[in-house]
Amino acid sequence: MILIAILAGTLTAGIGSVWLAAALSFGVLSRYTQHMLSLAAGALMGTAFLHLLPEAFESEVEPHRLFMTLLVGLVFFFLLDKAELWHHGHEHHHEVAEGHDHGHHHHGHERTSGGWAVLAGDSVHCFGDGILIASAFIADLRLGAIAALAVLAHEVPHHMGDLMVLRQSSGNRQAALLKVTLAGAITALGGLVGFWLVDQLHDYLVYFLVVASSSFIYVALADLIPQLQKRLSLPETVAQIAWLLIGIGLVTLVSSVAHGH
Repeated sequence: MILIAILAGTLTAGIGSVWLAAALSFGVLSRYTQHMLSLAAGALMGTAFLHLLPEAFESEVEPHRLFMTLLVGLVFFFLLDKAELWHHGHEHHHEVAEGHDHGHHHHGHERTSGGWAVLAGDSVHCFGDGILIASAFIADLRLGAIAALAVLAHEVPHHMGDLMVLRQSSGNRQAALLKVTLAGAITALGGLVGFWLVDQLHDYLVYFLVVASSSFIYVALADLIPQLQKRLSLPETVAQIAWLLIGIGLVTLVSSVAHGH
């Protein structure tokens, strides 16, 4: 049962996030991107602080060790981001160098290198997400569903950036489709590995939850909120704050309904 839930959750998160990203990048929803970012930031922080961490701290493990894990997790995600920036930096130099040569297709294979690098970086990301979702499901089915939604939300801006790069290195439709298939498959693979891992390491589940929290907190504070910190008009600012609170509210609502049952 849990395995089915994990597969459903990881596939939804993996594929749904790419479809949503494509809709926001190329389609009707492109003007709602800011709202989505606020909502995602709220949902991620709410999930970490109101679900995953309380769940972890209810265990017998000494709080000091859990906080240490949280800190190490945050630093780890910071370093991971650094590595990705270095990597992307090198790729974008190629993009820029070859990007103005659109007319000639003989540059095609060189330019897709940027696309492949993005896909490779993404696979690692999706795999990690799969493991996160699996560990959340094993702790509690409700938590798993929330983790899947939170991953879906936080992957959207990430995928949007990647679709832009892929769009430059190949046609946008094929790129988006390739990415959908890849992200879905790899997130599900991560889910399976996660199921097996957490099964083997059941005593460490608490730590998995804390690491998942540090991932969510890092993404919200480092990736999403900086994109929201621009000078905006008063109505736009109010809308941002409102969507952030809605994100937190949704998570709180789900948790109280779930606990009611």
